[in-house]
Amino acid sequence: MAAVTVRNLSDLTHEALKRRAARHGRSTEAEIRQILEDAIRPAEGMGTALARIGQRLGGSGLKLPRRTTKVSPAEFE
Repeated sequence: MAAVTVRNLSDLTHEALKRRAARHGRSTEAEIRQILEDAIRPAEGMGTALARIGQRLGGSGLKLPRRTTKVSPAEFE
């Protein structure tokens, strides 16, 4: 795992981080990790984002019939 050092952090910011960590019941270091993870992780996955966009645009209107036949596995011979 990588390690990061943050220099010249103001006392005010450091104290605010400690208070925030205490509110969430974790160490200051764990709180900083969570803040960084939240900042770079997408809020939703690609499939969810595409479905949301499709719904907002009215969807495709495509009605697919329910499959009534058994699906056979692929043959590779």
